Amino acid sequence: MVVGGVGERDGFGGYRSQLVGELSAKGIKDLAVLRAISQVPRHIFVPEAVRHRAYEDSALPIGGGQTISQPWVHARSLELARLTGRERVLEVGTGSGYQTALLSLCADQVFSIERLPALAQQARDVLALLGTRNTSIMLGDGTLGWRPYSPYDAIIVSAASPEVPQPLVEQLAPGGRLIVPLGDRDQQVLAVCTKGPDGHVSCQTVSDVRFVPLIGQFGFPGEAG
Repeated sequence: MVVGGVGERDGFGGYRSQLVGELSAKGIKDLAVLRAISQVPRHIFVPEAVRHRAYEDSALPIGGGQTISQPWVHARSLELARLTGRERVLEVGTGSGYQTALLSLCADQVFSIERLPALAQQARDVLALLGTRNTSIMLGDGTLGWRPYSPYDAIIVSAASPEVPQPLVEQLAPGGRLIVPLGDRDQQVLAVCTKGPDGHVSCQTVSDVRFVPLIGQFGFPGEAG
């Protein structure tokens, strides 16, 4: 059974199972993450024109110059966060809301920030359709975080930043993990940053990735005019 009553009868259950097998073969081992991917109907998070490609392991356009990341990237990011189901998580860049839905099955509370109003509303609508009850979406600058609900046990950034935004460092709990693509607009690496008891954050590079830029006060500047 899939989230919120969108079940195996939606006709895509076999495609989800196939995707899970593909991700497992590519090295994803976290069973909770694979279970979430088997349950969340990715096809309802993408435009109808590309719905036939929803279960390919590839990024797809979702409008507003944004993309839904390839499933392997979502799976790897969640796996790196090492979620146990008890965490409070901040997601920077709601986008389609697909990763938000995955997080809702892997964590206790999910707070997500999106800067584009149309995407934020679409994500709210789809998550409501799925019946998720532990997610909150705010319209705003994700590089500033969502301070009232901090500290967060994990923070996942879904866009590339030139450096780790300092407000996110401040809002990460000691022992928490921050997953963020770092680099310029063309070349980036996925990094996992861990906050020590003394507040010091150390980052480790995981793999090469390609994300849209993180626009905001502590990210890249927006387009002029």
